[in-house]
Amino acid sequence: MIFCSYFQNQQCRSCQWLTMPYSEQLTQKQIHLKAQLQGLDLSVLEWEFPFQSPLAAFRNKAKMVVSGAVERPILGIINEKDQSIPLTDCPLYPSHFNGIFEIIKDFIGRAGLVPYNIAKQKGELKYILLTESTYNQELMLRFVLRSEKKLPLITRELSGLQEKIPNLRVITANIQPLHAAILEGEKEIFLTEQQVLEERFNQIPLFIRPQGFFQTNPTVAQALYRTAQEWIKHLPITHLWDLFCGVGGFGLHCATALVKGNPNVKLTGIEISPSAIYSATLSGQKCGLKNVYFQSLDAANFALNQNENKPELVIVNPPRRGIGKSLAQFLNKMQPHFILYSSCNAVTMGKDLSELTHYQMQKIQLFDMFPHTSHYEVLTLLKHKDFSA
Repeated sequence: MIFCSYFQNQQCRSCQWLTMPYSEQLTQKQIHLKAQLQGLDLSVLEWEFPFQSPLAAFRNKAKMVVSGAVERPILGIINEKDQSIPLTDCPLYPSHFNGIFEIIKDFIGRAGLVPYNIAKQKGELKYILLTESTYNQELMLRFVLRSEKKLPLITRELSGLQEKIPNLRVITANIQPLHAAILEGEKEIFLTEQQVLEERFNQIPLFIRPQGFFQTNPTVAQALYRTAQEWIKHLPITHLWDLFCGVGGFGLHCATALVKGNPNVKLTGIEISPSAIYSATLSGQKCGLKNVYFQSLDAANFALNQNENKPELVIVNPPRRGIGKSLAQFLNKMQPHFILYSSCNAVTMGKDLSELTHYQMQKIQLFDMFPHTSHYEVLTLLKHKDFSA
């Protein structure tokens, strides 16, 4: 357990399970996961012990609503009581984030970035998004703005901000003009030459870029990718698909392990976000992999329209809605030898697994990506019932 004054004072309730002993949190999540698998064939399933998270300072990204006045900005949340709650010293963030936020607040005043007032629908600055690479401690800062009106003032003050935060390497302005609960808009304006942060998980370079999804708990994410790599590295695989691939973490980990036994292994990664594909392609190049192809497409549509070059392994890491009935039934017909399914929503995963009637679960492990909440990630390996290796 950790102490949080915001929780104790009922100002922020994001960590609903904060008062629950951590061992009990893991037990409850494991019970929930097992409940989603009722009715499935678990006769050969190996259960791995849940991978535990650090209890504090585990997040590499802070998403702050900006409120208050331009000379006294508040970085935090607007709670259910419509109160502006500062969260710059939230115990989920590294302690040094607090000092960085103080510098950013001073910058907001110097640049005249008036915080957006939801009730009055006035102001410019909506959010501050701060991300850190655990590999080299470089930082990315994104200003989510209502318009481009204040860009000249931001540019004017930028050198001073970079002097005060020397490891701040990527700075952008995201334009989100709508009066709606939307975190970011489509337009991203880079204010620095550098556009990505390099991260490294298990010696594999991955790149964080604006508008590309990246896990916010590096310790657990690294273990998740490493486990996927370990589970498949000795399987007879020459071609793999990584659907919903994001920045390529799963596919690159698996391909890197497989090419040691077969240099001709081919990886096809599909993700709808162009920003994520940019990062994944850069990672593939840095890894020195030859037969790697990342494309910005809808993952389900890509799969459903493929009739040739059947892979032996399909990795799926879908959003919370899961892969859906049509894609699950397509995989049944295509019959890849193995499916590696990573999920952030065990409820939809359970429904998908019930549709994958030609497959049997081999291994499963819970990864506690979000301690103090009911959320978690899970990884499971499935094998086609008619395949014997």
